[in-house]
Amino acid sequence: MKKAQHHPLQKILEDRIAIIDGAMGTTIRTYGMKEADIRGERFKDAKKGLLNNGDLFTLTKSEMIGDIHRRFLEAGADIIETNTFGATSIAQSEFFVDDPREHGGRKDPEFYSKIIGDPFLEGLAWDINEQSARQCREWADRVGTATSRQRFVAGAIGPLTVSLSNSPDADDPGFRVVTFDQVKATYAQQVRALIAGGVDVLLVETIFDSLNAKAALVAIREVFDEQKRELPIMISAAIGRGGETMISAQTPEAFWNAVRHVKPLSVGLNCSLGPDLMYPFLEELSEKADVAVSSYPNAGLPNPLSETGFDLGPQDMARYLSEFADGGLINIAGGCCGNTPEHIAAIAKALEGKPPRKFSAPFIEASTARPSEIESRV
Repeated sequence: MKKAQHHPLQKILEDRIAIIDGAMGTTIRTYGMKEADIRGERFKDAKKGLLNNGDLFTLTKSEMIGDIHRRFLEAGADIIETNTFGATSIAQSEFFVDDPREHGGRKDPEFYSKIIGDPFLEGLAWDINEQSARQCREWADRVGTATSRQRFVAGAIGPLTVSLSNSPDADDPGFRVVTFDQVKATYAQQVRALIAGGVDVLLVETIFDSLNAKAALVAIREVFDEQKRELPIMISAAIGRGGETMISAQTPEAFWNAVRHVKPLSVGLNCSLGPDLMYPFLEELSEKADVAVSSYPNAGLPNPLSETGFDLGPQDMARYLSEFADGGLINIAGGCCGNTPEHIAAIAKALEGKPPRKFSAPFIEASTARPSEIESRV
């Protein structure tokens, strides 16, 4: 099996702070797209509104998506993400399949067994993932060659619209709408397509349900075994104001203990909180993780009156991320919701020349919602 060790990105993370791109959805909105634009010819007869399904723009407005990738790269991004945050059969079913609850039924494992095996949804998910990966690959290589600086493509694997940890029915706490194997299967479909498209790394991001993330990581492992090759894995969680993952309620340290067995390239925090609230939780993660640490927070709180829909401008984000760097907390920095190419340019400029966080941590490995220390080895 071809191992993922000694990836060129690993060396960069040891030498300097790498920059990851910003918010695809936020930047798409600045182009003024309408419903007809996202439908194109392929989806013109879709029964539901599609404008909030930004992954489809990869297929119907590829020039715009390519332009966004170019802008993030020229802003200084070392890593760009594929436009595949919701590119799974389960997530896409929200836009293309009638909700059984509207007809007296319910979503359950029987319903999702049909979704995962649906030829249209499976083909759609494949097309989005593979084409987005190929497009990112093209732009990363083009800009990398022009600037004599290697750029990398991260296959974005986002959360689902279903949870393995929680029941949607307060009267039936043991009920789950999907099974672990179903979630694993939908993620495996996505992973195969991203690899086929040529991504450098796989990024399991915006994790609010650790069990869903576990299914994604198992899917990745099984695809690696199937294809007899490995890619580096990046992992990033979304946390609440108390520092806990949104559904699983794990602290940053406990979350790290739950995923460290996959030996990721990096672990980090993104989305959810603005950078003004993230510092103590990032500090906790940085103290415990023995791999690279990433941070790409939202641009503050949502603000419908703001041009980007969020409070913080480019210089605000640059200031906060500089504080993270000065505290020795990060190896990878960027932005999530509300962060445009202008935000990333400001962050890249502010972090230029700042040293990356050093990799070192005690050995702590057992975890539920809070960590349980077994032993420490420095």
